[in-house]
Amino acid sequence: MKRQENMFKCDHTVLHLSFNDFHDVKAGDMPEYDEFCLLELKDGRHTAGKWHPSDYSNKKSISGVFGRGGFDTIDVSEVLKWHSFDRYNLSSCLKEESTKGINIGEWIEDIDKKAEFGGFYSTDDGDFPKQEQYCLLILKDGRMAGGRWDWWRDKKGGQFIYASALSSFGMKEVWAWTPLSSDDIFEREEERERERKHEEELNRNPFADPEKFKYGTDINVYYKMALKKLRKEYPWAKLAQMKKETAYVIVPRHGQYIFGQDKGTFMDEKVVKEWTEGSTADEFVDFLCKYTKNAVRDSNPAEKFKFGMDIEVYLEKAYENVKKDYRWFDKKTAEEYCQFAIKKVHGDWEFVRKFKNDKKYYVYDCTSAERFIEMAEHEYQEAAIRANSVVDEYKVSFGSVEIQGWYLEKYVFYKLRSGDYKVSVQAGDRVTGGGRDFFITPYCFEAESYEEFLNRYLEIVPARSFGLGKEDLLPDKNLKKFLGYR
Repeated sequence: MKRQENMFKCDHTVLHLSFNDFHDVKAGDMPEYDEFCLLELKDGRHTAGKWHPSDYSNKKSISGVFGRGGFDTIDVSEVLKWHSFDRYNLSSCLKEESTKGINIGEWIEDIDKKAEFGGFYSTDDGDFPKQEQYCLLILKDGRMAGGRWDWWRDKKGGQFIYASALSSFGMKEVWAWTPLSSDDIFEREEERERERKHEEELNRNPFADPEKFKYGTDINVYYKMALKKLRKEYPWAKLAQMKKETAYVIVPRHGQYIFGQDKGTFMDEKVVKEWTEGSTADEFVDFLCKYTKNAVRDSNPAEKFKFGMDIEVYLEKAYENVKKDYRWFDKKTAEEYCQFAIKKVHGDWEFVRKFKNDKKYYVYDCTSAERFIEMAEHEYQEAAIRANSVVDEYKVSFGSVEIQGWYLEKYVFYKLRSGDYKVSVQAGDRVTGGGRDFFITPYCFEAESYEEFLNRYLEIVPARSFGLGKEDLLPDKNLKKFLGYR
């Protein structure tokens, strides 16, 4: 839908709409498929929705639902009558400054056959509905619609959800809105809001159990006590190392302070899993020691940085190891693909990494110098393969090959520009799948016979994991020739 600037001049705050052309569901007088309608329910409430009959080919079908967005629907059995939005446009009336009321359809004296709505608001004035409130909308192109209000995460605005797949009207599309009747979704949200406010009230002056919070309500006090104990076994221990595990916090809940594990946020609310493994402060300190012990143990700087604090020393070792097999690889390619460093992060030294398009470094979590070198080698191998283009390929033929519940989909050998080879294997089931590339090391090609080559190759790409074994590949004369064996 094309958006346009608002040209309406009437005052939305005093505007009233009178809907006078309702259709009776009981009489089988139904809207067109996907027509947006104002609905009057059998219990007297008003809402809106798009008509979706159960039988699309039968225009007189009174079986179906009115969709309001996502899985939010109103079954036609709940609807007394409906009034079209789509057959009317209010533009000409809204351009008049004097307009205060608009009759939609012919005026009817009988109040039971019409519905009136007023008290319109505008998001341009900073007026927003409550979360999940379903509203009558006047759009900036003069049409009418309905939608359920959905806040943005920053609560600086939102949108009106109106159809499946969360289709919505943005604030720039809506000229004015007014609430329609409350419904189950809105009432649940209102109940949650009441619970949130009640929780806030309870937590204004929370109670601290004197046994559990003997050392106060500053979580760092407990971490430091645990740190002191850990240093007896691990002299290098730091708070930063302890907090590599998901941190514990002290927060109020239901009017009382609790120890809890910080699980981040969900729907803009902090999620904390309460600690229930003890009832005293000293028990919690002992728990912190056990909980963070592995992280501290694996952060021994004597192991992690045994070759010193110069990153080039580690990278040179990784480069030389990779260069043995990936003979075309050079340092310029390595540096362009991935950069490494040793930096202080949250108070502790870490190996960090960033790829070509990254704007900042990310922690490369590893417990020893050897492990970092292995991980750097893997990145260099990836860079080397990417830098060596494919010049030829051979697709291995196979029948139905099952690999631990998956089925082999692709098995392709590639010759690279340098004269080396790699293989790509892909497998999957009916809903998912995956693939891997393997560089075939020069050691494999040092074999004098094709059979010996396969013995070495299958140590890299074993049949039990990737589908094809020696009995499948040995008879393949075309593959033998492709790999340079006669």
